[in-house]
Amino acid sequence: MDASSPADQDKLAAFSLRTINDIAAGYVGVMVSLGAKLGLYRALAGAGPLSAREVATRSQCAERYVREWLNAQAAAGYLGYHAMSDTYEMSPEQAAVLADEDSPCYIPSAWNVPASMWFDEPKALEAFRTGRGVAWGEHDQRMACGVAAFYRNGYKAALVPQWLPALDGVIEQLQAGIDVADVGCGHGHSTLLMAQAFPDSRFHGFDTHAASIAEAARHADAAGAGDRARFEVARATDYPDRRYGLICFFDVLHDLGDPVAAARHAASTLAPGGTVLLVEPFANDRVEDNAGTVAQLYYSSSTVICCAHAISEGAKVVLGAQAGPARLQEVFRKAGFTHFRRAAETPFNLIFEIRK
Repeated sequence: MDASSPADQDKLAAFSLRTINDIAAGYVGVMVSLGAKLGLYRALAGAGPLSAREVATRSQCAERYVREWLNAQAAAGYLGYHAMSDTYEMSPEQAAVLADEDSPCYIPSAWNVPASMWFDEPKALEAFRTGRGVAWGEHDQRMACGVAAFYRNGYKAALVPQWLPALDGVIEQLQAGIDVADVGCGHGHSTLLMAQAFPDSRFHGFDTHAASIAEAARHADAAGAGDRARFEVARATDYPDRRYGLICFFDVLHDLGDPVAAARHAASTLAPGGTVLLVEPFANDRVEDNAGTVAQLYYSSSTVICCAHAISEGAKVVLGAQAGPARLQEVFRKAGFTHFRRAAETPFNLIFEIRK
């Protein structure tokens, strides 16, 4: 059907409603951010049914604003509402997602990412029109903070208990003591999780974003792991050679302007018998097989974040966040690796074991 053909009214109504649902989700995100930052979710968590006045008192906020916020959350299904008592209640499942900052399901901080995407829209418009890149450090500061906080809890739940044990022999090497590189470490959450679990190994986090490296160093000091986890500004193609027993790429390879060069540098700095751990966003190899909520999220963020950063680095290969296993394997094949195995997967990530 071409654009001049008359629209099917039922299909038009259904698609229009879909777009309204997506807009409503954006509105809900603002409410979620307010609820987290103002302590409204913490006031509700585990407290049973509460009136608007009680929530306002517990959070030290103005009651009229709190009531309207509560109604918005109830309408969205983010809270329960009891009409007979005019009270609001948070279920344990809602608390795990909205109130427990240590839960692997905790989501409020992730809303910093679309907030940054909107704030950075002028840069995206210019990039589309000129073809220039937008480096990670050019984004609003909420981008780095939101991404770091979003991944932190997911890595905490999976990295040490699931992903590392899925790699042949790596746990034993970490327990015996090896040097580990975390390439593109960001705020250092993944580096510190490993450092705290394996005190006899030495961990080195590298990132091009100086502000993130400074934040990672602060996290290491606060965790008392500054002697085992060190951070420095370096690119994926020039970090120091320490004969690493393990080199990790956590959701970063697809952001690089030359992923093949990064893989080659990993090959040249890897100790004999060493392993590369590659964690990438979940994707299938074909566009038609990447549909649904997760792919929608990844393709959208990839458009203005991942691809934009890769282009800013020279863009020899722009993988994007939905590269898929075949393209990822080809990157490491070109770099001289011969072993490429899918070790684990989640609805959000693919985890690969790679060796020379």
